[in-house]
Amino acid sequence: MATKVYIVYYSTYGHVLRLAEEIQKGAASVEGVEVKLWQVPETLPSEVLEKMQAPPKGEAPIITPSELAEADGLLFGFPTRFGMMCAQFKAFMDATGSLWRTQSLAGKPAGIFYSTASQGGGQETTPLTAITQLVHHGMLFVPIGYSFGAGMFEMENIKGGSPYGAGTLAGDGSRQPSELELQQAFHQGKYFAGIAKKLKGN
Repeated sequence: MATKVYIVYYSTYGHVLRLAEEIQKGAASVEGVEVKLWQVPETLPSEVLEKMQAPPKGEAPIITPSELAEADGLLFGFPTRFGMMCAQFKAFMDATGSLWRTQSLAGKPAGIFYSTASQGGGQETTPLTAITQLVHHGMLFVPIGYSFGAGMFEMENIKGGSPYGAGTLAGDGSRQPSELELQQAFHQGKYFAGIAKKLKGN
C-alpha cells in the first residue's frame, strides 16, 4: 500500500504555493509514495483580499482537520506573520482539537516550509515556533538538517530556508522563489517522503 504524504499549505500571494508544488514533485519522485496537495481555509473576507491585491487561490482542495488523519506523513507550509505562522494556518491548527483528544496524529512524521518578507523576518523563528503544534499532537518533526549539502552554505546569493525546512524570501511580493530555493524544496519533498516511507515500513 502506498505511503500517503499530504502537503498542506496556506499562501496569500503564491510564494508558499510555489514551494508546495516543488515539494510535491520531490515527494512524488519516491517510488511507492502518493502525494496530495491541500490548502487550509481562508479566514479573510474577499473584500479584504481584494484590497490586498491577493491573487486567486490555487486549485488544491480545501482540507478539513479530520482529513489529516488519513495521511502517513504531513508537510505544513505557510507565510510568516511577525516571525510566526500566519493566522489562517494557526486557526486551522486550532481546529484540530478532536484529533488531539484521540491522538490520531501521534507518531506521524511532519515537516515545515515557509515564506518570509526579509532575511531577518523569521526564516528560523517561524518553523521553530510552529514546532509546538507538532509536539502537542505527538508528531515526529523531520527537519532537513544539512542534508541539502552545498546549497545550505550559499553565501553569494540571497536564499531562504534553513535546517528546519525549505523557505523563500518574498520581499515586497514581487520576488519569486529562486532556482536554488526550488531545488531545496524539491529536496525536502524527496527527503521527507523517503523517511515517511521507512516509518510506514514500506
